[in-house]
Amino acid sequence: MNIRQYLDSTYLKTAIQAGLDEDQNSVIVKKFIQEAIDENFKLIMIRPNMVAIAKEMITTANSKVGVGTVIDFPDGNSNVEDKLVEANLAIQDGADDLDFVCNYNAFIAGDSDLVKEEVLECTKLGLEKGKVVKWIIEVAALDDKQVVQLTALIKNVVVSNFKEIFYNSVFVKSSTGFFITQGNLPNGATISTITMMLENAFPLPVKAAGGVRTYEEAVAMIQLGVKRIGTSGAKIIANGAGTQLEY
Repeated sequence: MNIRQYLDSTYLKTAIQAGLDEDQNSVIVKKFIQEAIDENFKLIMIRPNMVAIAKEMITTANSKVGVGTVIDFPDGNSNVEDKLVEANLAIQDGADDLDFVCNYNAFIAGDSDLVKEEVLECTKLGLEKGKVVKWIIEVAALDDKQVVQLTALIKNVVVSNFKEIFYNSVFVKSSTGFFITQGNLPNGATISTITMMLENAFPLPVKAAGGVRTYEEAVAMIQLGVKRIGTSGAKIIANGAGTQLEY
């Protein structure tokens, strides 16, 4: 099974997180972009400051690889106005996909109205600009009931406010890949969590991110019904092997 068109090849470490200077980290990002072009992945997922470079490389290569970036990453705590500003800048730089981190802490604290507002306003912006929007709910920060509730909240906002033709352009996504768990528990996609998301996101698609490390795991996720997989080991996984990379 050729899974390349399911893969969002991902590199989201800052220079500090990678233990590098900015130039060294930029070299790594460019390698990921070139690899996505060479391997014909669905998308390259990078930080906002590298979107313009990615778009230029992909355009020069006459490639169909999409450019995705993250908004309010990785904590999701910014207000809706700040999220909209960051998203607009990414759109201006050429982003095709906008992966917003949902304010899951507000949701946990009981402020569902705040989350509904950001989902509505940010999704509206993305769809009006012809972009794919994904909402990262950070499953490792939630219990099973909260995963179900937050997934359903996002689905209900979209279904209530946008036409059916847009449903396939709004994803619910599992994880940032950067959440620190205790006891070495999974911080991303698992079969049980993704199953809950699929059941409660429908008719919206689901992206599995964080923890998909082998070809077999990727195929299992696709067979469950996910439409995208985010991984920093896309080439290794696509070629049928496994990766020890974190995201």
